[in-house]
Amino acid sequence: METIETKFSIGDVVKHKFLNFRGVIFDLDPEFNNTDEWYESIPASFRPSKEQPFYHLLAENGEIFYTAYVSQQNLEHDLSTNSLKHPEIPNFFSGFKNGKFLPNARRFN
Repeated sequence: METIETKFSIGDVVKHKFLNFRGVIFDLDPEFNNTDEWYESIPASFRPSKEQPFYHLLAENGEIFYTAYVSQQNLEHDLSTNSLKHPEIPNFFSGFKNGKFLPNARRFN
């Protein structure tokens, strides 16, 4: 099994390098795991490589809340002190400590 090194982890607050949104990571894929249609909808000049981690975000831009799927190369840590207000945050996280959201404890059968 190959080990993939990621720059970010679940609970990290990040922002897009080029687009005006920020969010918290709630899941990640070691490499691209979305549809070809989604991938091809990205302009070729902006399209990231599929061979890198991709992150699922609870995203917001000051106007709307949504989920986003973003490549590692297009993210950076968000060091602002502004809180995130995404309404789904309590479904995934139990709190915030040391600049990172704390994942909810999961129950296993």
